Amino acid sequence: MRIGELAARTGVSVRSLRYYEEQGLVTSARSASGQRHYTESAVDRVALIQRLYTAGLSSRTVAALLPCVDAPSHRATDAALEKMARERDRISAHIDQLAATRDALDAVMETARSYRAGQRSPECVGDRAAERRAG
Repeated sequence: MRIGELAARTGVSVRSLRYYEEQGLVTSARSASGQRHYTESAVDRVALIQRLYTAGLSSRTVAALLPCVDAPSHRATDAALEKMARERDRISAHIDQLAATRDALDAVMETARSYRAGQRSPECVGDRAAERRAG
């Protein structure tokens, strides 16, 4: 399939597919006129790359993991497992930070809802600022 079809089937831009190829993440065969042609397996490969990018992995990390997918070996698998464990720890820490931020937003939202319901809360920063202006 040509690059435009791969882009349409995966939802990835042609520009991104060219970048993936420059980084060695996907490969194509070239026609006599220089057009890129991809195999059917490129659809799954691009989907995997997208999942890894969505998880926050860099193209360098993705490139280091793909040999384990392409040709598993003890050496490649050990190195990939090590990298994946580090990435998983990084993602878990980020999830924890996001959860803490969400909890803080929930608390601020609850304070705002209480204020709107007429239950003025001294914790609300806006209440204290208004009281200072009035006083």
